[in-house]
Amino acid sequence: MENIKIFTRLISTELHLQEHAVENTLKLLDEGCTIPFISRYRKERTGGLDEVQITAISNRLSQLQEIAKRKETIVKTITEQQQMTPELEKRIKDCWESTTLEDIYLPYKPKRRTRAQVAREQGLEPLAQLLLLQRESDPKRAAQRFVVAGGSPADVHAALQGAQDIIAEQVSEDERSRNLVRAAFRREAFIESKVVKSKKDSDEAQKFSDYFEWEEPLKRCSSHRLLAMRRGESEGILRISLTIDDDEAVKRLKRNLPPAPSQGGGACRRLLAEAVEDGYKRLLLPSIETEFMNLSKQRADEEAIRVFAENLRQLLLSAPLGQKRVMGIDPGFRTGCKVVCLDAQGNLLHHEAIFPHPPVNHRMQATIHLQDMLEKYQIEAIAIGNGTASRETKEFVEDCLKSLPSPLGEESGVRLFVVSEDGASVYSASKVARDEFPDEDVTVRGAVSIGRRLMDPLAELVKIDPKSIGVGQYQHDVDQTLLKHSLDQTVESCVNLVGVNLNTASKHLLTYVSGLGAVLAQNIVDYRKENGAFTSRAQLKKVPRLGPAAFQQCAGFLRIADAKNPLDNSAVHPESYHVVEQMAKDLHCTVADLISQPDKRSQIDIRKYVTDTIGIPTLTDIMKELEKPGRDPREQIEEFEFDSSIQTVEDLREGMELPGIVTNITNFGAFVDIGVHQDGLVHVSQLADRYVSDPTQVVRLHQHVRVRVIGVDLRRQRISLSMKGMK
Repeated sequence: MENIKIFTRLISTELHLQEHAVENTLKLLDEGCTIPFISRYRKERTGGLDEVQITAISNRLSQLQEIAKRKETIVKTITEQQQMTPELEKRIKDCWESTTLEDIYLPYKPKRRTRAQVAREQGLEPLAQLLLLQRESDPKRAAQRFVVAGGSPADVHAALQGAQDIIAEQVSEDERSRNLVRAAFRREAFIESKVVKSKKDSDEAQKFSDYFEWEEPLKRCSSHRLLAMRRGESEGILRISLTIDDDEAVKRLKRNLPPAPSQGGGACRRLLAEAVEDGYKRLLLPSIETEFMNLSKQRADEEAIRVFAENLRQLLLSAPLGQKRVMGIDPGFRTGCKVVCLDAQGNLLHHEAIFPHPPVNHRMQATIHLQDMLEKYQIEAIAIGNGTASRETKEFVEDCLKSLPSPLGEESGVRLFVVSEDGASVYSASKVARDEFPDEDVTVRGAVSIGRRLMDPLAELVKIDPKSIGVGQYQHDVDQTLLKHSLDQTVESCVNLVGVNLNTASKHLLTYVSGLGAVLAQNIVDYRKENGAFTSRAQLKKVPRLGPAAFQQCAGFLRIADAKNPLDNSAVHPESYHVVEQMAKDLHCTVADLISQPDKRSQIDIRKYVTDTIGIPTLTDIMKELEKPGRDPREQIEEFEFDSSIQTVEDLREGMELPGIVTNITNFGAFVDIGVHQDGLVHVSQLADRYVSDPTQVVRLHQHVRVRVIGVDLRRQRISLSMKGMK
C-alpha cells in the first residue's frame, strides 16, 4: 500500500495509538480483513485494539486516501498550467489537511471568468503591483498609462477599479488572510435563525417556532439544533446565517498589507483599503461562511450518525426470546387485528384477521378464534405491535388468556410482549418480504415481522433499512453516504458479535457476516437447500466461490448447533482448532470433555501453547469460549406493563409517576413510551440527579424506567417527563 508509513505516522499521532499497532492494522485492512475479524482474531498483531479503535483507523485511512487522490489531481492541474515549482510541489506533497490543501490550490484552481481575470486580460496587473508598492503619490496619473482609447479600460476610474479587483482577489486567495478570517469564525461566529415572514403563521412552521428568532455562538450550537434549523431552512420556513465582527476582521486584514513608505503613498493606501474591504465582503466572507456552514453541518451529521448508530446497536442487541412458538399480532381498529402463528424457527403456519374492537366489535368471535389458534399451534408467547390499538389489543388478549381452560389458561406460561413495529410496514412492502412470502399480502408480512422480532430482533431487523427503524435523529437530513457506511458497520459489528446459526440464518442475515456479502450469502442458502443442513464448518469450503480468504474471514462467526465437533458451535476459529485438540490430548480427554468439565480446563497452562502466531490474547479468548461455547451476549427479555389507568394524553396530570419504555435516545434526552400513543421527552437535564453529558450513560434503548410527568402541552402534543429521584 502506497503511503503506508505516512498514514501510519499520521493516524497513530491523531488517535494516540502505537505505530506498530496502526501499521499492522492498515496491512490487515489492505489484505481484505474485516473489522470484526481483526478485532476478534488478530489481537496479537494489533496489540489488542478493539472494534472502535480499528473502525477509527479504517475511517481515517479512507479520508487520507481521498486526500491522496485529490493531491494527484491538484499536481496534475498546476503542472498542466506550467506553474509548478519544486517548493510548491513539496508543500502539496507534505500537506495532509484538506482545508490547507485547498488553500494552496485556490490561486491555481480553474474558475469562472472573474472581475480580476478580466482586469488581468486588460493588462492591469502591473498597475495593481504599483498600488501594492504604494510608491505612487498620484495613482490616477499612473493609471492614465493603462487607459486604452476606444477600448478597455476606457478611463482612469475603470483602470483603478480593475487593479483593485485584482488586489481583492489576491486578498481572498491569500492563505494568511483566509486563516485570519477562519480564526475569527472559530472564535466568535454566531449562528442566527429567522422565520420567513410569509410563513410565520402557517401550520407547518409551528414545529420550528423555537427558531423563529434564534441566536447563539456557533461553537455552542448542538447537533440537533443545527439540524433542526437546517431542516427549517430546506423547507423554506427559516433563514440561517453566520455572523462575525466584520469591522474587526477588515482591520486585521488591512494590517497584512505591505507597510506604506515613509513619504507619499496615502492615496494608494486608501485604494488598497477599499480593495481589501471589497475582497473581504464580496469574496472572502461568503467563502469562509460557506466553509463553516459546511463544517458545522458535517460535525452535526457525524454526531447525529454516532447517536443513531449507538441506538441501532442497542436495538439490534435487544434481548431475544429465542426459538419459541410465537403468535404475532398487528393491532388495528377498523381493519381488525392481523394474527399470524409461527413455529419455533419463525416459519408461517397460519394467519387470519380478528375484529375485537369498534367499529366491528366481534369480540366474542375474536376470542374463540384466538383461543383456538393458541391451542392448535401450541403458542408459547404472543407479540403485539405497539402501534394503533396496541393497548386495547393487549387488554383483549389478556382477557382471552384468563378465560382459557386449563392447562392453557393463566397457568399455561404463555407470555405476552408489546413489540416495536417501527419499520414493519417498510419491511412488508420490500423485495425481501416479497421473496419470503410471495403469496401473502403486506398485512400478513408485517405481522410476521412483529412476531419474529420477539424471537430474534437482530435476525429480523437486519432486513429493514436502518433509517426506517425509528431510532435516528434527523436521519434524513444527514450525509446519506456517511450514514449508510456507519450503519452498515454497526449492523456488521452486531451480527458478528452475536454469531449466526449457519443452518437457520436468512440470506439477509448472512450478508452481514464477516467476509461474505450478498453473493456468497445466497450461495450458502442455495447450497443448504440442495445438500441439507451443514454438519461442519469445513463444508463451507464446498460452497461455490467461497474461497480460502472468505472462509478465513467468516468461519469463526458462523455456528452449527449439534455439530460433531463442538468447536463448530463456538467462537473458536478453525485455524485454532489444533490448539484446543492439543490441550485435550495433553489431558487425555476429548474436546467435549474440556467444554463440559471445569476441572479439566483448570489444569491448562495456556503459556505452554504460545506460538509465533498464537499469543496469550487469543489463548485467553479460547479458554473463555470453552467455558461457555457460543454464548449469546444479549440480555434476557423482560415483560412490561403500562399503567392501566392512563390511556390518552388527556389523562396525564403533572406529578404522575408512571412506568415507561425508552424508545429513542438523542443528545438532548430520551423519548419514553408511557402508553398514550405519544412518546414523552425526558430532557437530558431531567435524566438524573447529577449532571449528564451523554444520555447513553444513563439509559439504554428499550429500558424499562419510571418517570414523572412535569408538563403536558396538548396543542403541540408534547409531554415533558423527568427521571430525577425515580428508582
